Amino acid sequence: MISSGSIITAVVSDQNDEEFYVQYEGETLRLHSPKSDWQLKDEVTGFAYENMKDQWVLTTEISAVGMDRYAYGEVVQARRDLGVFINIGLPDKDVVLSLDDLPLMHNLWPQQGDRLMISLKTDHKNRLWADLATDDVFKEIGHFSPSFERNETVTGIVYITKRVGSFLMLNDLRLGFIHESERDEEPRMGQEITGRVIGRMQDGRLSISLKPFAFVEIQEDAKMLLTILQRDPTHAFIYHDKSDPTIIKDYFGISKGAFKRALGNLLKNGLITTDDTGTKLTPKGIEYVE
Repeated sequence: MISSGSIITAVVSDQNDEEFYVQYEGETLRLHSPKSDWQLKDEVTGFAYENMKDQWVLTTEISAVGMDRYAYGEVVQARRDLGVFINIGLPDKDVVLSLDDLPLMHNLWPQQGDRLMISLKTDHKNRLWADLATDDVFKEIGHFSPSFERNETVTGIVYITKRVGSFLMLNDLRLGFIHESERDEEPRMGQEITGRVIGRMQDGRLSISLKPFAFVEIQEDAKMLLTILQRDPTHAFIYHDKSDPTIIKDYFGISKGAFKRALGNLLKNGLITTDDTGTKLTPKGIEYVE
């Protein structure tokens, strides 16, 4: 008996005006191949499966998705009574990911065009099913980040949806996580999303936010102070609203009044803290970019 989803080598046994046929262990399979000059008794290696008409097919165009081989497949249809159908490149055949492997909330199910990382498995009736990649599989395929660039724009695909947050793998194979507080809506499983890096978790996953920067109105003098603070390795300077006007004028090139207004603007927007010891950036001020 042919094991559905297996790689086999069969022998060309027949042909008609439209296609070739091969034999394997007494079973006849339709041959799907871009090659058109097969000869009788040629050996052909390919991927064996039953198509939607329950006909055995051997295709030489072997999908990246296979038994114990994980790759992305594209969702083409969803059925609430069954699961989602996924195109993995087989002629006349989509594989199904069971509803048992999908989120309980239907609004989090993958939609047409979304992508899922899957391999293949068979049931007791030798039928092919999609086998969803676990977090451990993504850890093997992807990688954690030893460093990160704050506010870097990144794109990736969500592979686990949880109330506490969403797990995703970026296009460059780095792993990321979106905390529930950093999203307005929970992304779907298989959805491609774009966000910005706001940090790195202890295990090396990038912390991603889907929320845009809040609009901040920064005056020109305040922008100058902010730039000085951001470029300083300590993100701080010793000047404050009680500093000597002459020192302020010599160092910053602006009057004491303009300096105080600039500090007030940065304080209002939560970008600095200041007291008699000096002024320093808040985490928001460190992250701020125009």
